[in-house]
Amino acid sequence: MSTVPLLSTALADRTLVIAVDRRADELAAALARHGARVERAPAMSTIPHLDDDSLLESTRALIAQRPQVVIALTGIGFRGWIESADAAGLGEQLRAALAEATILARGPKARGAVQQAGLKVAWVAATETAAEVGEHLLSGGVQGQRIAVQHHGSGSDGLDDLLTGHGADVVSLTVYRWGPTRDPEALRRSVVRAGQGEIDAVLFTAAPGAAAWLQDADRAGTLDAIRGHAETGRLVMAAVGSVTAGPLLEHSLPVLLAERGRMGSLVRTVVQHFEEAR
Repeated sequence: MSTVPLLSTALADRTLVIAVDRRADELAAALARHGARVERAPAMSTIPHLDDDSLLESTRALIAQRPQVVIALTGIGFRGWIESADAAGLGEQLRAALAEATILARGPKARGAVQQAGLKVAWVAATETAAEVGEHLLSGGVQGQRIAVQHHGSGSDGLDDLLTGHGADVVSLTVYRWGPTRDPEALRRSVVRAGQGEIDAVLFTAAPGAAAWLQDADRAGTLDAIRGHAETGRLVMAAVGSVTAGPLLEHSLPVLLAERGRMGSLVRTVVQHFEEAR
């Protein structure tokens, strides 16, 4: 049986928890190539809506009456929307409709998904927040504009009400949603072990997942111990971007933040941290 050669031993003898559902295999493999012991504890699951009738209905409405502005909030959501349209035979028509619009992206993942679909992004939010997207649009006025908003899984970004309140015609699209973890035992085990000082780092790639992991730690009575380990540097809480780090910072936890909002950057940041610590 062949083994993948190590790129480094920076994470040798380190136990890392990935509180990730989507692309967990990819992240685990990348960390293992630096010698890490990886334990999976997905705090939430991603539930696609690729066959949802309301999504296709909204897609047809946008093809019939094209939007002036399109907001892509997540990479997985935008790709899922295009895949859903392709499966329904609407892909070419949707791309043609979107090509005429000004497309805004919440961050680099969303931008990458838009570009992967063969479309151009006019602007990307520097803070990777829906609030900045809203502020950017309102600064130029949205009265009478038809705006398509592709939401993230939690659907609580507030953009629909904000834009509608300023006179926009908003078409809302939810392509996936967050669901409960598929492995509650692994999740519970991870928060207990982190509180006991048996984990070296916990990695997060989505804010809802970070919030759910902390909620489980609170229920298990280990949140204070986790905070104590994090404050001393015994436990590293690593996040893929500032939005993902939000729930951690709200609980006064120090965060190791990836330089860029991508999974590869998260791996490099964690590897560099432990190399320097060693």
